[in-house]
Amino acid sequence: MGANLTPLVPREKIGLEGVAGKTLAVDALNAVYQFLALVRDRRGELMRNERGLVTSHLIGLATRYSKLALENKCRFIFVFDGPPHPLKRVEIERRREIRERALEEYKRLIEAGDYERAFSKAVVAASVDEWIIDSSRKLIQLMGFPVVDAPADAEAQAAFIVSRGEAWAVSSQDWDSLLYGSPRLVRYLTLTGFEWLPSKRVARRLEPELVELERVLAALGISRRQLVEIAVLSGTDFNRGVKGVGPRRAYKLVKTYGSLDRLPSDIRRALPENYLEVVELFLNPPVRVDYGIEFREPDEEGLYRFLVEENNFSRKRAELVVERLRRAWREAGLSQRGLEEYFD
Repeated sequence: MGANLTPLVPREKIGLEGVAGKTLAVDALNAVYQFLALVRDRRGELMRNERGLVTSHLIGLATRYSKLALENKCRFIFVFDGPPHPLKRVEIERRREIRERALEEYKRLIEAGDYERAFSKAVVAASVDEWIIDSSRKLIQLMGFPVVDAPADAEAQAAFIVSRGEAWAVSSQDWDSLLYGSPRLVRYLTLTGFEWLPSKRVARRLEPELVELERVLAALGISRRQLVEIAVLSGTDFNRGVKGVGPRRAYKLVKTYGSLDRLPSDIRRALPENYLEVVELFLNPPVRVDYGIEFREPDEEGLYRFLVEENNFSRKRAELVVERLRRAWREAGLSQRGLEEYFD
């Protein structure tokens, strides 16, 4: 989930035309979770192959990114999380408990025949296992997109890639890449233009939006460190926020006192003892510097084998994905021109 900066951050709706011709560093599991939430049957069940293995994420990855590659001339670098930082263990356990409760409620609602409410609980219960991660990586590489393994948080690695100028923006639903220093963040990069809200059991219309770090800091009149401290006050994946302090109040406090160290003693005492460690983790996160980025021609035979033979996609659906990727590769001329043209 990451930090909640929604009430504070100015952003610009740019539509899909706003990412045309751009290279985006994708928080891979953030995207995978979106597909696990959306690609389901009416009872909320995930799509599966004949072996019973989940394929909802494969349907989403193949459909969204092949279409964006062809129709919007986008290129994608997929970044996968490494082992979670020790400070994240509490949040991971909290999420696991939420998923388990949602799964039990889903089963109860299915037995009662309440499929609409069951769908919402199924979305919350979605989890990622080794198969989902490995099959996502394999499909992405067969499509010709590079994969980068982060040493810890994928958003930190993606932010590093963007700050190096190797991609234009991070693509994620969360705000954390801004805290990690990404110059740009693109949210809601979807084809359908909808996001499912399980708590309300409705879908809301979405449009891709651009968030620029410099613009955010200028609008709020703060530094990046202060933005991180606002997040720490209201809560992040690495710490619980101070009770009763949401993002707006956190902003007012940091703006008034300048830093966490200068806060009134009662609020400062409510901070975790290691709050400076959390701040430093966002400002100087562990990242990999020895990764490689290489866009390749899609492996057509490999895609047909993986999608049709191994995961029971219809031949027609696989042909559509392969044709999109083939045309995207040819029309972009990646085999003839330098990749640096696509990082502007």
